[in-house]
Amino acid sequence: MAHVVATGAGKAMMERRADPTHEYILKLTGKERPRVLFVGTATGDDAAYIVSFYTTYDSDRCAPHHLPLFHRAVDDLAGFVKGFDVIHVGGGNTANMLDVWTRQGLDEIMREMWEDPNSNTVFTGGSAGGICWFEGGTTDSYGPTLQVLPEGLGFLHGSFCPHYDAEDQRQPLFHASLLSGELATGYAVGNLQSLHFEGSEFVTAISPVEDALALKVEAIDGEIVETPLPTTVLASTGPIVKGPSS
Repeated sequence: MAHVVATGAGKAMMERRADPTHEYILKLTGKERPRVLFVGTATGDDAAYIVSFYTTYDSDRCAPHHLPLFHRAVDDLAGFVKGFDVIHVGGGNTANMLDVWTRQGLDEIMREMWEDPNSNTVFTGGSAGGICWFEGGTTDSYGPTLQVLPEGLGFLHGSFCPHYDAEDQRQPLFHASLLSGELATGYAVGNLQSLHFEGSEFVTAISPVEDALALKVEAIDGEIVETPLPTTVLASTGPIVKGPSS
């Protein structure tokens, strides 16, 4: 069954070379040397971001590759993409990224991988790379004033709000959109936290730090209710489970 690991921050997490979140993602594949594909569409295939990916996901820990879509060099896109164990999506402009994916057909290729009952693919990424797997979320795709993005890929039900501890506009916009019904009940995480789903089922939040921010956020009777999610704190000695059990 396929997995999603949706993280709060994109490039900032990628630049944390030794962060145990990266190893957590790789281990989900069950492969000794998993094939990892970086998709940097959200920043226009920014060269510095791609280099950062290769530095973090180096050849000692996996078999890293990247997929440029602005200067595409692959004819058989489906054959290429379906050969990877991890699809790692970079942060950036979520709306533009989704439009390019639709034009190139990448969205349907990934959907086929997601819906394949024999797939063990890990779909991951932060910020735009976290929002895209849900039905919608909050985004800066349209300028400095944050807006609602109501059309993610919808692999996972509900909405996603990254950067919950880092950007002042995120929380009030998320709350307002839930109260209005513009976004469905969803999840909010800090920059360093991630949410792990196996298929459509939530497994755990993960965090490389003890002070973790991972919440289920919903509108109930006209009020916002934030419920802390069970969280696995990743440490060099192994995962430490903390928080509520349900």
